[in-house]
Amino acid sequence: MNAVLREARATLVLAVPIIIGQLSQVLMSVTDSVMIGRTGTVPLAASSFGLSIFNLMFIIGVGLLVPVSVFASRSRGAGRHDEAGEYMRHGLFIALVASALEIALILLLSRHMAVFRQPPEVLAVVNPFLTLIGISLVPALAYLALRQFAESMGRPWVSTVIVLCSALLNVLLNWIFIYGHLGVPSLGITGSGISTLLSRTLGSLVIYLWLRRDPVMRAAWPPHWFAPLSWERMGRMLDVGLPAAGGLLFESGTFAAITVMMGWLGAVALAAQQIALSCAALTFMVALGIAMSVGMRTSEAVGAGEFARVRTIWLGGAGMGASVAVVLTVVFLTFGRAIAAWFVDDPLVISTAALLLVVAGIFQIFDGNQVINSSALRGITDVKVPALITLFAYWGAAVPLAYMVGIRWGFGPAGIWSGLAVGLAVASICLGIRLLRLTRAQARPS
Repeated sequence: MNAVLREARATLVLAVPIIIGQLSQVLMSVTDSVMIGRTGTVPLAASSFGLSIFNLMFIIGVGLLVPVSVFASRSRGAGRHDEAGEYMRHGLFIALVASALEIALILLLSRHMAVFRQPPEVLAVVNPFLTLIGISLVPALAYLALRQFAESMGRPWVSTVIVLCSALLNVLLNWIFIYGHLGVPSLGITGSGISTLLSRTLGSLVIYLWLRRDPVMRAAWPPHWFAPLSWERMGRMLDVGLPAAGGLLFESGTFAAITVMMGWLGAVALAAQQIALSCAALTFMVALGIAMSVGMRTSEAVGAGEFARVRTIWLGGAGMGASVAVVLTVVFLTFGRAIAAWFVDDPLVISTAALLLVVAGIFQIFDGNQVINSSALRGITDVKVPALITLFAYWGAAVPLAYMVGIRWGFGPAGIWSGLAVGLAVASICLGIRLLRLTRAQARPS
């Protein structure tokens, strides 16, 4: 127990700035939802639908960039800082290629939106917003690669400040472009897309300039940016990144499928989901920050030849995550209706969102635990079996149950989210069993 507590304290020290950075990043989406919600239910519903497509693309990039933190942390643990910088350089190449392909796919989807059978009033306004946030994938994924490198090298605070400033800038730009101030016409939901693109672009530029000038990073900074890529290193990264992206895609695809189902129930259900999802995403960032810290610390332990520490690092992080989740669950159950009223004035949307927040309060306990378990497994480069676990949990359990309970049996939005809760519980339990088995035997993954 003393070893678990000791590792938990070390994880928390690294996790705090990461959590603040993650909260700041999600704060962009939350403030977008609040400020768009003030323009009406239909724009809020359109932002929910557009963001579900964006998030699906973004999460693929997140998975592909997992190797940056895994291998940079491992290189740092082994004392090879120059190697860590090379993993960052290769990660940026992956980010640029992935974002270009995803933007092309978004532009293609924008021409065939009718296939999703969403409310006509939503489809009428979503395309400009979706296009703008789609283009923001380039700076968003570039920033992610640079930030993961900084955190892996033990420098998390500056990237945290940068993303917090980006979130504040996004609020100011929303005020200008959504509502029409300082001589700019009122652009509504399209204005939110412009704000997101500008703030993300500036944030990625600032973190690059900081890393380039930081003396601490000098030993790890790549000396030749345009040197030929190492295809052996790229293959090693993709061997981890592709299964990780698959696992995250199964999860994110579930949320996208649930958003489409909500759209079948109308604009009110879609707007309510955006409120509840924004709140759940905000609290989820605490668990995600702990998970990222756990993943980097397990990677570093493996790089230093201390695999026996993996279980205690994981257990310390999981205990922290569960404690935080219980507190936040009480908040959602107690203040759900008041929270929903911050976003929109429509009483029907507020009551539906409050009900969804009750379900979110329950499922976030499982959601936080599964992301910590997943990150610990990625830290020891065990990614293929977890990807299959998530495929079963989300598409074998969550999506079918959400459809049956919410749509076929008529339980509506809360029924859809109940199916999601079951899938998250299955993922949490199965991933935990996988970790227990690997760390009990102290088997080094290949």
